[in-house]
Amino acid sequence: MPAQAVFCETQMSSHCIIDVRTPLEYEDDHIPGAVNVPLLSNEERVEIGILHKESGPPSARMRGLELTASRFPAMVKEIASAAAGRPVLVYCWRGGLRSRTVAEILDLTGFPVIQLQGGYKAYRAHVTAFFDNFRPRGPLVVLHGLTGVGKTDLLHRLDGNICTVIDLEGLARHRGSAFGELGMSQDLGQKRFETLLWDALRSSPAGMPVVLEGESRRIGRISLPGNFYEIMKEGTKIWCDASLETRVERLTTEYGRPEYREEMAAALGRIRKKLGGDKHSEIMKYLDGWDLRPFMSELLVSYYDRVYYKTREWREERTISLENYDAAKRELENFLAALPAPA
Repeated sequence: MPAQAVFCETQMSSHCIIDVRTPLEYEDDHIPGAVNVPLLSNEERVEIGILHKESGPPSARMRGLELTASRFPAMVKEIASAAAGRPVLVYCWRGGLRSRTVAEILDLTGFPVIQLQGGYKAYRAHVTAFFDNFRPRGPLVVLHGLTGVGKTDLLHRLDGNICTVIDLEGLARHRGSAFGELGMSQDLGQKRFETLLWDALRSSPAGMPVVLEGESRRIGRISLPGNFYEIMKEGTKIWCDASLETRVERLTTEYGRPEYREEMAAALGRIRKKLGGDKHSEIMKYLDGWDLRPFMSELLVSYYDRVYYKTREWREERTISLENYDAAKRELENFLAALPAPA
């Protein structure tokens, strides 16, 4: 019988991780780097579940054997190809029959294999515990600023040898505003977001600054996990500044695409009450005429600048102009290099 092991992060580099759950379970979330080799299809898992409930475990197991026995040789070949000589770690939902079956077949055919004790559920508990008492591995630096200044663009220009960049909006696939889904689709769930964020944070070198953009507790439908929001509020704050003209130009360049037109109209409709009927009609006329610069300018002045950062109960440690990205990058990287390592 193959050995069992509790989850630890070193397994992610030492083993080929095989997820034998259904494609839907895998898509919902999985251990980073895991390869999906499902023992049952989505429909078959539903069938087995119903049979287990109505006729009991023996009937369900017999049906499972009927469905899967012929697949074992192909599954072993697929896993062997993915492993490429590495030992194999197999998991299912909670370390039960599915992963044990595949692990035993691999063991019988001579492959070094272990079964993950507790399965995905145990891994998930590991991620949850990480965020319940989150502490960054280096100084946490948070970029703030009005919509359109270019905070995300600045993030992606930073030198990865100087800091770890965490793009929360990129991970959440949403820009965290009324127009946040333009060109994006938030087609992931909370668990997947937390796995992506955990993987990015755990990989951060100890002592290296972690730089991210300030967000509210929610980014679209996704919530920041555990105490992450509270720790982010305690981080070193950088205020990013740019003129209204620059912000309008950047937003026009980013969003001025005909394929976004319907989404922009729908997003504008969602903030109609906050704008007021007359102002909504005025801005809508600019959109109807595809006159984007006055559209963006009015949207910033009449909505975003009034709603965001209406009150700031904190003072920033540094203000950086983003009129020129290269100059802003140099200034921010010099600031990061001078930060003391956490005690």
